[in-house]
Amino acid sequence: MQLSTAHHDERLTAPRSWWGIAVLLGLACALMLLPLGTMPLLAGLVGGTALAGLAVSSYGSARVRVVGGALAAGDARIPVAALGEPEILDAEESRAWRTYKADTRAFMLMRSYVPTAVRVEVTDPADPTPYVYVSTREPQALVAALRAARAQAA
Repeated sequence: MQLSTAHHDERLTAPRSWWGIAVLLGLACALMLLPLGTMPLLAGLVGGTALAGLAVSSYGSARVRVVGGALAAGDARIPVAALGEPEILDAEESRAWRTYKADTRAFMLMRSYVPTAVRVEVTDPADPTPYVYVSTREPQALVAALRAARAQAA
Protein backbone atom coordinates (compact mmCIF):
# COMPACT_ATOMS: atom_id res chain seq x y z
CA MET A 1 0.00 0.00 0.00
CA GLN A 2 1.64 3.23 -1.24
CA LEU A 3 0.26 6.39 0.31
CA SER A 4 2.89 8.72 -1.13
CA THR A 5 1.79 8.25 -4.73
CA ALA A 6 -0.14 11.22 -6.10
CA HIS A 7 -3.62 10.26 -7.27
CA HIS A 8 -4.53 13.71 -8.57
CA ASP A 9 -2.34 16.70 -9.37
CA GLU A 10 -3.68 19.88 -10.94
CA ARG A 11 -2.34 23.40 -11.24
CA LEU A 12 -4.92 26.17 -11.46
CA THR A 13 -3.07 28.36 -13.95
CA ALA A 14 -4.26 31.85 -14.84
CA PRO A 15 -5.87 32.34 -18.26
CA ARG A 16 -3.80 33.59 -21.20
CA SER A 17 -5.61 36.92 -21.23
CA TRP A 18 -4.11 37.73 -17.82
CA TRP A 19 -0.63 37.37 -19.31
CA GLY A 20 -1.63 39.88 -22.01
CA ILE A 21 -2.76 42.26 -19.29
CA ALA A 22 0.62 41.84 -17.57
CA VAL A 23 2.37 42.88 -20.80
CA LEU A 24 0.03 45.88 -21.11
CA LEU A 25 0.88 46.91 -17.54
CA GLY A 26 4.56 46.77 -18.45
CA LEU A 27 3.85 48.94 -21.48
CA ALA A 28 1.97 51.42 -19.25
CA CYS A 29 4.98 51.60 -16.93
CA ALA A 30 7.23 52.25 -19.92
CA LEU A 31 4.97 55.05 -21.19
CA MET A 32 4.97 56.70 -17.76
CA LEU A 33 8.76 56.84 -17.88
CA LEU A 34 8.95 57.98 -21.53
CA PRO A 35 9.63 61.66 -20.63
CA LEU A 36 12.75 60.59 -18.71
CA GLY A 37 14.48 59.01 -21.71
CA THR A 38 15.15 55.70 -23.41
CA MET A 39 16.85 53.84 -20.56
CA PRO A 40 14.10 54.58 -17.98
CA LEU A 41 11.53 53.62 -20.63
CA LEU A 42 13.20 50.24 -21.16
CA ALA A 43 13.61 49.75 -17.40
CA GLY A 44 9.90 50.52 -16.91
CA LEU A 45 8.93 48.09 -19.67
CA VAL A 46 11.07 45.24 -18.33
CA GLY A 47 10.43 45.94 -14.64
CA GLY A 48 6.70 46.55 -14.98
CA THR A 49 6.19 43.48 -17.15
CA ALA A 50 8.27 41.34 -14.79
CA LEU A 51 6.37 42.49 -11.68
CA ALA A 52 2.97 42.05 -13.31
CA GLY A 53 4.02 38.63 -14.64
CA LEU A 54 5.19 37.64 -11.16
CA ALA A 55 1.81 38.61 -9.71
CA VAL A 56 -0.07 36.60 -12.35
CA SER A 57 2.24 33.62 -11.90
CA SER A 58 1.94 33.56 -8.10
CA TYR A 59 -1.85 33.82 -8.18
CA GLY A 60 -2.09 31.20 -10.90
CA SER A 61 0.22 28.70 -9.25
CA ALA A 62 -2.30 27.18 -6.85
CA ARG A 63 -2.14 23.38 -6.84
CA VAL A 64 -4.81 20.86 -6.00
CA ARG A 65 -3.46 17.41 -5.14
CA VAL A 66 -4.52 14.22 -3.46
CA VAL A 67 -1.31 12.75 -2.12
CA GLY A 68 -0.21 10.82 0.94
CA GLY A 69 -3.76 10.28 2.17
CA ALA A 70 -4.52 14.00 2.19
CA LEU A 71 -6.12 16.69 0.09
CA ALA A 72 -3.55 19.42 -0.53
CA ALA A 73 -5.30 22.54 -1.83
CA GLY A 74 -3.08 25.60 -1.96
CA ASP A 75 -1.43 25.90 1.46
CA ALA A 76 -3.96 23.66 3.23
CA ARG A 77 -3.40 19.95 3.80
CA ILE A 78 -6.43 18.02 5.04
CA PRO A 79 -6.35 14.26 5.77
CA VAL A 80 -8.98 12.39 3.75
CA ALA A 81 -10.07 10.66 6.98
CA ALA A 82 -11.41 14.05 8.15
CA LEU A 83 -13.44 14.56 4.97
CA GLY A 84 -16.92 13.39 4.06
CA GLU A 85 -18.36 12.54 0.65
CA PRO A 86 -17.20 14.92 -2.11
CA GLU A 87 -19.80 16.73 -4.21
CA ILE A 88 -19.19 17.90 -7.79
CA LEU A 89 -20.45 21.42 -8.43
CA ASP A 90 -21.26 22.60 -11.95
CA ALA A 91 -20.80 26.24 -12.97
CA GLU A 92 -24.13 27.39 -11.53
CA GLU A 93 -23.74 25.54 -8.21
CA SER A 94 -20.12 26.70 -7.93
CA ARG A 95 -21.21 30.31 -8.27
CA ALA A 96 -23.89 29.76 -5.62
CA TRP A 97 -21.41 28.24 -3.14
CA ARG A 98 -18.96 31.10 -3.81
CA THR A 99 -21.63 33.72 -3.09
CA TYR A 100 -24.90 33.43 -1.18
CA LYS A 101 -24.49 29.82 0.04
CA ALA A 102 -20.93 30.39 1.28
CA ASP A 103 -20.01 29.96 4.93
CA THR A 104 -17.32 32.33 6.22
CA ARG A 105 -15.75 29.49 8.24
CA ALA A 106 -15.21 27.30 5.16
CA PHE A 107 -11.84 26.77 3.52
CA MET A 108 -12.14 27.99 -0.05
CA LEU A 109 -9.53 27.69 -2.77
CA MET A 110 -11.46 29.43 -5.49
CA ARG A 111 -10.46 30.84 -8.81
CA SER A 112 -13.06 32.86 -10.68
CA TYR A 113 -11.75 31.71 -14.05
CA VAL A 114 -12.39 28.03 -13.21
CA PRO A 115 -16.14 27.39 -13.57
CA THR A 116 -16.41 24.02 -11.78
CA ALA A 117 -15.56 22.96 -8.24
CA VAL A 118 -15.73 20.22 -5.63
CA ARG A 119 -17.21 20.71 -2.17
CA VAL A 120 -16.37 18.28 0.63
CA GLU A 121 -17.83 18.32 4.14
CA VAL A 122 -15.29 18.28 6.99
CA THR A 123 -16.33 15.49 9.37
CA ASP A 124 -13.72 16.11 12.08
CA PRO A 125 -15.68 17.36 15.15
CA ALA A 126 -12.62 19.23 16.45
CA ASP A 127 -12.35 21.28 13.23
CA PRO A 128 -14.64 24.34 13.02
CA THR A 129 -14.39 24.34 9.22
CA PRO A 130 -17.76 23.11 7.86
CA TYR A 131 -16.57 22.25 4.37
CA VAL A 132 -13.79 22.61 1.82
CA TYR A 133 -14.52 24.29 -1.52
CA VAL A 134 -11.91 23.70 -4.23
CA SER A 135 -12.04 25.08 -7.76
CA THR A 136 -10.99 22.44 -10.26
CA ARG A 137 -11.08 21.93 -14.00
CA GLU A 138 -11.27 18.16 -13.46
CA PRO A 139 -13.96 17.61 -10.79
CA GLN A 140 -14.62 13.95 -11.68
CA ALA A 141 -10.91 13.09 -11.40
CA LEU A 142 -10.58 14.90 -8.06
CA VAL A 143 -13.64 13.14 -6.62
CA ALA A 144 -12.36 9.76 -7.85
CA ALA A 145 -8.96 10.45 -6.28
CA LEU A 146 -10.54 11.47 -2.95
CA ARG A 147 -12.68 8.34 -2.89
CA ALA A 148 -9.68 6.14 -3.75
CA ALA A 149 -7.58 7.78 -1.04
CA ARG A 150 -10.36 7.29 1.54
CA ALA A 151 -10.72 3.64 0.56
CA GLN A 152 -6.95 3.20 0.76
CA ALA A 153 -6.81 4.84 4.21
CA ALA A 154 -9.62 2.64 5.54
